[in-house]
Parts: sequence; structure tokens; C-alpha cells
Amino acid sequence: MTSAVPQEVVCDETDVSALAARLTAEVNQIACEKTQGIQQITNQMKMLALNALIESARAGKEGAGFAVVAQEVRNVGQQVEAIARDLETQLTRRTKTLMCSLQQMTERAKGERMVDLALNAIELIDRNLYERTCDVRWWATDWAVVQCAAEPSASRASFASERLSVILNAYTVYLDLWLCDLNGNIVASARPRQFPVVGQNVAKAGWFIEAAKLRTGDDYVAGDVDRQPLLNNAQVSTYCASIRTEGRSHGKPIGVLAIHFDWERQARAIVRGVRVGSEDARVLLVDSHFRVIAASDDAGLLTERVVLDLQGRRSGYYTDQSGVQVAFHATPGYETYKGLGWYGVIISRPTRSPTE
Repeated sequence: MTSAVPQEVVCDETDVSALAARLTAEVNQIACEKTQGIQQITNQMKMLALNALIESARAGKEGAGFAVVAQEVRNVGQQVEAIARDLETQLTRRTKTLMCSLQQMTERAKGERMVDLALNAIELIDRNLYERTCDVRWWATDWAVVQCAAEPSASRASFASERLSVILNAYTVYLDLWLCDLNGNIVASARPRQFPVVGQNVAKAGWFIEAAKLRTGDDYVAGDVDRQPLLNNAQVSTYCASIRTEGRSHGKPIGVLAIHFDWERQARAIVRGVRVGSEDARVLLVDSHFRVIAASDDAGLLTERVVLDLQGRRSGYYTDQSGVQVAFHATPGYETYKGLGWYGVIISRPTRSPTE
């Protein structure tokens, strides 16, 4: 069985609010141009009226009647100018208000989409890791594994390794599978030639310490992402289950099965599968300490810590002081896998105003 590569999640770039904002900006520009044209015409009318008044004054009594008409033309021009000026002021104010509202709608719509995509990313990994918890509990009951843990011997360790190798060949999402005794000694592994780990002791590893405390065969340990020195320092997420007598759920613990999920390759496929419609956007998975454990740009893996302004929320979005929009969603878990407090995070630059 291989991991299903997630379908690309595409963010629709057909944004109605952005289109409306652009059209509003165009209307505002046209209105300003037309009112300016009206003002130019009224200025010409006023100039003609002034010239007419001058000529009527020169004509004396004969031009007196024409002077009245010229004065009325001048008055009409002033009224039209006042109306045009008021129209420009009102249109400009209202279109600016409308553009501001549409910009806010655009940013809100984008933020909500980003939250949905962040949720999608973390959900995909949750479902993937739920399968890992099922795998380790099932394989811990494999007869070859149980027999080797119950009565270790060279022949049984060899047979257990063969069996683990068969499993690993079918499940390509793992780097290696280890059978450990209760003292933390690795007794058998799936890839002994590639990773000569048999005989190594992992008793001080956090995942082994937790696995030794498991109460039943139905329980499991899900480890945070870390580098495993015995696997060429690869990034792995380790899952463990206790091996019990006769493979029974409540049997006596006789060993620990550890499976190492090939984290980097699988997680990269998920974060790069999220299409947010912006080259500047960065898709991340972060752990409960906000450490970057997966990034669409492969930067800061296991070293960078992201500052999230959660404000007590499990999901949401906000724009930070630098103008960068951040969307996040906490792990919802899946079935019996409750999650480890991880977050899906998308970081992107804000949408530019249509007038910019």
C-alpha cells in the first residue's frame, strides 16, 4: 500500500468582489473625468458671458437687453459649475467608501479561503497519520513479530526481519520498521542492509519510553517529527505499539514495534498540493511549539518557529504589522487519532487595492 498523493487544492481566482472593486474604481475615474469636462464647459460659458457683458456695455442703450441675457447665461454657468462640483464630491466620496468596503470584503473572502485551505492541509495529514496508528497496532500482532519478541533467537529475528521487509515493500511511506525488546535493544528491522540498526539501543528515545508505558495493545504512541540519527538523520515521525503475548490486546508486554514514517517526502506532497493562487504564499505545517515541520518552500524545516497570534482561537486569520496575512487552523484529529496540537498555516501578502 502506498500513500495517496493528495489532489491539488486550487484557490479560485475568479473573485467577484475584486471584480466589483475594479469596476467601481473605473466608474469613479469616469465620473471625475466627466465632471471635469462639465466644469471646463461652464468656464467657457462664463467667459463668453463676460465677453458679452463687455460688448453690451460698449453698445450702450442698444446692448442693454443683450446684457440681461448675458448675465443670465453667466448665472446658469455658475449654477452648472456648482452642481458639477457637488456631483464630483459626492461621487468621489461614495465610490471611495464603496471601494473600501469591497476591499475589506475581498480580504475577508481571501482570509476565509486561506483558513479553509489550512484546514484542508492539516486534515490530510491527520487522516494520513491515523492510518499509521492503525498500521503499527496491526503489525504488532504479526505472528513472526510476536514470536521473536517472546523468545528471541537468531532464526526468529531473521524471520521477523523478512516479515517486516515484506510489509515495508508494500507500504512505501515508511523508512524502516524496528522490533525492540523491553530493554530498548533493536532485535530486527525491515532494512538491515540499508540501515544496520540491529543491536543498537533506543531505551532513551522519547517514543520508546512512552511506548513502554502503554497499557494495552489498542494504545499507541505518535511521536513528533524529528531527525533520526540511525536512519541517516532523516526526518521521521515515529509510531509505536506494544507487542504482547500471543498478540492479545491485554496480554503481557514483551516488546515494542516502532515504525518510522517518511515524513519529509509525504508532508512535502501535501503542502505543495495546496494551491493558493499566489506565488508569494507559503503553506506550512507547524507542531504544538509552532516549529515548522513542513513548508511549501522547504525553508526552516525543524529550525524555524512561527509566531501565531491565536488569541485563544483554533482557527482564524489576521494581518500582522508588516501587512502579511496569516491564516491558521488547528488539527481536528481523525477517528481515534486526536492529533498532536499541530496547525496548518498559510502566510501570504495582502491583496493589492484595484487602484494601486
